Amino acid sequence: MADSPVELPGRLAILPFRNKVLLPGAIVRIRCTNPSSVKLVEQELWQKEEKGLIGVLPVRDLEAGAVGSLLSPGVGSDSGEGSSKAGVSPVETSKQDTKNGKEPIHWHSKGVAARALHLSRGVEKPSGRVTYIVVLEGLCRFSVQELSTRGSYHVARVSRLDMTKTELEQAEQDPDLIALSRQFKATAMELISVLEQKQKTVSRTKLSMLDSVDLKVRLSKATELVDRHLQSILVAEKITQKVEGQLSKSQKEFLLRQQMRAIKEELGDNDDDEDDVVALERKMQNAGMPANIWKHAQRELRRLRKMQPQQPGYSSSRAYLELLADLPWQKVSEERELDLRAAKESLDWDHYGLTKVKQRIIEYLAVRKLKPDARGPVLCFVGPPGVGKTSLASSIAKALNRKFIRISLGGVKDEADIRGHRRTYIGSMPGRLIDGLKRVSVSNPVMLLDEIDKTGSDVRGDPASALLEVLDPEQNKTFNDHYLNVPFDLSKVIFVATANRMQPIPPPLLDRMEVIELPGYTPEEKLKIAMKHLIPRVLEQHGLSSAYLQIPEAMVKLIIERYTREAGVRNLERNLAALARAAAVKVAEQANTLRLGKEIQPITTTLLDSRLADGGEVEMEVIPMGHDISNTYENPSPMIVDEAMLEKVLGPPRFDDREAADRVASPGVSVGLVWTSFGGEVQFVEATAMVGKGDLHLTGQLGDVIKESAQLALTWVRARAADLNLSPTSDINLLESRDIHIHFPAGAVPKDGPSAGVTLVTSLVSLFSNRKVRADTAMTGEMTLRGLVLPVGGVKDKVLAAHRYGIKRVILPERNLKDLTEVPSPILSGMEILLVKRIEEVLDHAFEDGCPLRLRSKL
Repeated sequence: MADSPVELPGRLAILPFRNKVLLPGAIVRIRCTNPSSVKLVEQELWQKEEKGLIGVLPVRDLEAGAVGSLLSPGVGSDSGEGSSKAGVSPVETSKQDTKNGKEPIHWHSKGVAARALHLSRGVEKPSGRVTYIVVLEGLCRFSVQELSTRGSYHVARVSRLDMTKTELEQAEQDPDLIALSRQFKATAMELISVLEQKQKTVSRTKLSMLDSVDLKVRLSKATELVDRHLQSILVAEKITQKVEGQLSKSQKEFLLRQQMRAIKEELGDNDDDEDDVVALERKMQNAGMPANIWKHAQRELRRLRKMQPQQPGYSSSRAYLELLADLPWQKVSEERELDLRAAKESLDWDHYGLTKVKQRIIEYLAVRKLKPDARGPVLCFVGPPGVGKTSLASSIAKALNRKFIRISLGGVKDEADIRGHRRTYIGSMPGRLIDGLKRVSVSNPVMLLDEIDKTGSDVRGDPASALLEVLDPEQNKTFNDHYLNVPFDLSKVIFVATANRMQPIPPPLLDRMEVIELPGYTPEEKLKIAMKHLIPRVLEQHGLSSAYLQIPEAMVKLIIERYTREAGVRNLERNLAALARAAAVKVAEQANTLRLGKEIQPITTTLLDSRLADGGEVEMEVIPMGHDISNTYENPSPMIVDEAMLEKVLGPPRFDDREAADRVASPGVSVGLVWTSFGGEVQFVEATAMVGKGDLHLTGQLGDVIKESAQLALTWVRARAADLNLSPTSDINLLESRDIHIHFPAGAVPKDGPSAGVTLVTSLVSLFSNRKVRADTAMTGEMTLRGLVLPVGGVKDKVLAAHRYGIKRVILPERNLKDLTEVPSPILSGMEILLVKRIEEVLDHAFEDGCPLRLRSKL
């Protein structure tokens, strides 16, 4: 209540207070940054010499409980004033403001007139925005009769609510008011002593006090407010005493949590269903953990309960417990009854050829059927890219009705990728195996370890060594992930690995796996795969069908022979996709040409009926009998691929059967067979002589083994020069005043291995004898210093590579005869396989008219 009456003008500029209340006699300091508030202060206070009064009107959200009446302003322009009566309901006004594009404002119907005690102006940098700091003193209450806008701020027509001086003097003599005043003072003094001069109020109670114009009502509410605060302080003190009695010195840091628990007990609110920690505990209980792991999890959970969410280790501890709860400790996929016949049909449908591999899978499934808990071997599919290694693993999961997960190990150099990081590190996480099991949510999936031959090792560890425990059936039942830090049973997981080569795999790891080699496909197998699998898949991927594009078998065969020379079928699929893209362009263009206009519609029964119903005129055309109208909107004829289209889309042929003949047209060139991670390949070896000092030059990115083979071949040729009719007598130096240069073409491709020994000897003999090697003959084999030919690996891939190049004769070591059983019969029937024991036999087969020797070796 003000000490002296205040002259209240009929209109006041209104300063909004959002969720705040200014009471008469109170002083508040505010900072005005809103453009409308800045404009009000500038025009009503800053620019006037005599500072007048402004009205402070509370503004709040409708969501809060309503105290008193609300009103909302009309929306006016800057040039005029728009008004709204105080009787407008908040709901109606909200709708009006929303329609006008402005956020609805909910004004309180009563406010306080205030005067500025202090005013300062400031400019923010670098924006240049003007702000004001105002110290306001509340003077008296008023009621809003009408609210309008003036420019960017609001003004209101107001009427005074507070008592006059005469009314106040009369009220002070009222006995009831005197009693209420004494009761208020006593209660307030008790509250002040408890709070120690600290008083807290809330906005809603202040609004209620603001609306209380009658002095008796105001004192009653104030007394009730003080009493309620006093009771709450006493309850809080009781709770604090109870909590402090339960705390020890080491638990003082958890005071807030204990207070919250005591408050819940005092209120009788012990419902923990919404507590996320309780939900996590329930989830852990349902995870089916072993007893020893459950004890460990309970210790971690107790530790988590003692922590506050703001503590640094809270999030990591919670993530660890969530991992324990998410892991499939007991959950498994239910295997259906194994039907070997259906599994075999599924494998035959998904994969063409690969008879030996599919037979091994069927054997594995048969053992699983007879003994479901049998620990099967770890299968490792080794073969060039594009032969179906990954899809075979997926077929195993499909046959067993198990979930399938693929883990790529290519380029992995950190042991933590397998075993996980220790939890002491920031950003630690489990290894890929545990994370994969969490994702599939079963403990018995089929897990593919892809590209197992491409793991590396550095200072962070050796992933291949970590896999030793994973792939060992005797150890993986207690696999210990560093992050998990408890044993996990991996014995139910069926592991399948893939690799392009066996050589990079460490021997101990290779010993734990059963290697199944997947050689490259023959041209006939590629043709069948293309017609049965690739073409339908490519057409579907490009939105086509056989009605739009047809690729005859003859054209597929040309693509295989002239545009692809690979062990798998990936490049073949890419070329087929190129043809499909070209066809898609044609079809799309024709579709645009044949598409009907928007105003021309084909006359159907429904359309005709609708036009007649609307009373529209329908033009009818009389078509003579025999006129064919069936193809009016029919799709164009399918595009059939021919040789011309092949060259137009794929370009000129990349390979032909005359390549070998062209390469060996001069002496010093021989044709070898090598094995790479992409399958077998034909490797030409070129040798030439020049004036020099008897040096040997080798080029073509060669490894140490192949360099030694070249030196060995040259030594053997020099030692047998007289026997080979390369020099008149054995005491003549073949390298007298000349150097030898041996080159392996495709210099960008690294090469190594011992199987080029016989090829190097043949190339040198051809160079020194000036005789050409047969263009239809390729060879492979390691040689010794005494001229023996030793067996080599990758025979099937090498023979298939020779077949792809159109080579009809292949020279192999005699001890590789057993490997020919893996070569398809159609390939062997079209080729001549020459088995040899010694280098002299190789030379005899390599030249057109043989290689006559003066003296046969006795060794």
